[in-house]
This record gives sequence, C-alpha cells and structure tokens, in this order.
Amino acid sequence: FILYFSKLLRSDLMNNIVIPEGYSSDLNIIETQKAIKEIKDFFETNLANELNLTRVSAPLFVKKNTGINDNLSGTESPVSFSLSEIENFEQLEIVQSLAKWKRIALKNYGISVGEGIYTDMNAIRPCETLDNIHSIYVDQWDWERVIKNEDRNEKFLTDIVKKIFNVFKRTDEYLSRRFLNYKKSLPEKVFFISTQELEDMFPNDTPKEREHKIARAKKAVFITKIGNVLNSGNKHDTRSPDYDDWNLNGDLIFWNPILNSSLELSSMGIRVNKEILLNQLKLSGNEDRKTLNYHKMLLNDELPFTIGGGIGQSRICMFFLQKAHIGEVQSSFWPYEMLKICKENKINLL
Repeated sequence: FILYFSKLLRSDLMNNIVIPEGYSSDLNIIETQKAIKEIKDFFETNLANELNLTRVSAPLFVKKNTGINDNLSGTESPVSFSLSEIENFEQLEIVQSLAKWKRIALKNYGISVGEGIYTDMNAIRPCETLDNIHSIYVDQWDWERVIKNEDRNEKFLTDIVKKIFNVFKRTDEYLSRRFLNYKKSLPEKVFFISTQELEDMFPNDTPKEREHKIARAKKAVFITKIGNVLNSGNKHDTRSPDYDDWNLNGDLIFWNPILNSSLELSSMGIRVNKEILLNQLKLSGNEDRKTLNYHKMLLNDELPFTIGGGIGQSRICMFFLQKAHIGEVQSSFWPYEMLKICKENKINLL
C-alpha cells in the first residue's frame, strides 16, 4: 500500500511539474543568490523612480472582519490566529495581499496626487497547488499611487502599464550586459487585449489556453477587464469585487521560453470608487461587506482615488534568471517527492 501510494503521489506531482528537456541552470546556488539581489535592487529602484513611489513598512497581519485583507478570488482561506487573552483573543489574519491596506495608508500618510508608496509584501497562501510557478509563500512588491477622479480611464491604466513594462525592459537590458550567456526575451512593446477580445479570438479554448496562445504570439501582453462575465457566460478569471474596477484592471503576462508557457508577473488596476464598489458587490453577491470598516470608509468618500497592483519578486527572478522552478529562487516548503523529482532533473530547489 505504501509503495502504491508513493507511486500515486509521484504521478500526481509529475502532472504538476514541467521538466524542460535538457534543462541545466547557468548559475549555481550561490551565484543565483547573488543574482537575485542584483535583480531585486535594480528593479525596485527603477520601479520607484518610474512611478514616483516611496518605500514604506507594511503589516504581515491585519485584524479579521475589518475588510482590509484581500479576499483574492473569494475561495482562498487566509491563515489566522488569536492574540493573547489580554486582547480578548483578538483574531488576526496573515495578509493575502495589501490591496486595500495601501489605500488606507495613502490617506493616513497624506500622499499627494501623482505620488505613491510601495512595500515588500510577504504572505502565506496555503490553498495554492504547488508546481513550477506556485508556492505557498508569496513575496511581491505591492504598490499604490494616488490619482485624480478623471484619471479613472483606460488610457491612464495603459500609460501606467507601459511605465512598468519599461522597468522590465531596462532590467532585461541590464542583465544582458551583466551576464555573458544571458538571452533577452522581451519585445519592444507590450500588447494590450481585453478578455472579451481574447475570447472572441480563441472561443473554443479555456482562459488559460488563451493566455498561453496570446503570450506565445506577442511575448508580452496585458490582458484587461478581468472579473466580469464574458459573452460566453463565463469569466476569464475571478477578482475580488472591492479593490479593482473590473473594467479598468488587468494582468501583465510574459512568454516563458524555459517552461514553454505563459507566466503572470503582475496584476494591477484602477481601484473602485463608491459607485463601482456597490455595483460589483451586488454582482458578486457580497453586499454584506458594506458594513465592514474598509468599505464604510470608501462609501463615505474617506479614501483617495488610486491605482495599484503587485509584482511577484520571485517570479521576476525566475523569469530573468531563466529558471525552471520558482523554488530555485525562493526558499519555501516543497513535498519530498517534488524535491526528489527536481533533483533528478538538475532543478535545485532552495
């Protein structure tokens, strides 16, 4: 029975893991660690300059039932714990992202229009299915910038995406000068397409298959308008109703030549105003959230108009260092069989 279960587990893991043919990393573990720091330092500095952002400290956990934690797609369960009896067993949750916390921070810090903040966001997402690009440990740069009401339009979103893509391009160019065998893989421009246009282009494919096809063709793509129901009656993907405006958001996706698949590196959007919040809460059946602290602040016009998002730190290192597994650039938990399979195929997980 134990032998059968072991084979079954190995089979399931093999279905989750892609092993590139003939894969071998150009950098050993210590060289990889040094390169990770170089990439993060370069990218972080350029991102802050490009978007006019100031680095701030951020919480690892927030109070439960305040509406501040990110609900992601609504199916994930955040890690939670109780404080001591001195605080009446106050319930706290590990953040899943800082989408809503940042908007409150912009208000509290008195940040002006055209300026913003960014922070290192660390999270635990125990519901993730572990594979080449997913880990239960999440590390990303969360950023948020104050905008004017009239900036809530597609052109403004597009301009911000282009600025962020320029940071990726400069990083790509920097690494081509820094490492002898480095191969640049980004196109000159990022391609924009909406989820409905993508469905119309590939009507018989799943959303993930569409992403693979458009990423393979364009190398860098920003897929807009995620959250609403498409003409087919299905959604491209789910989004929490209380941070992004579903008509003014999107995912930045690159083609990953090592895994021969698409790779999402950033999700961002112009945030909801009062009217959009009420509409999206109704559409998603979450109108009960209107009583939560964060939502009441938004409905009472106490928060600034903002745009923001997250950029995966380990994923950009994985992409730029042309690694086959996120565990090669991030220390996390991996099942024994996954560790064994990867080691057998020259994929050295940290």
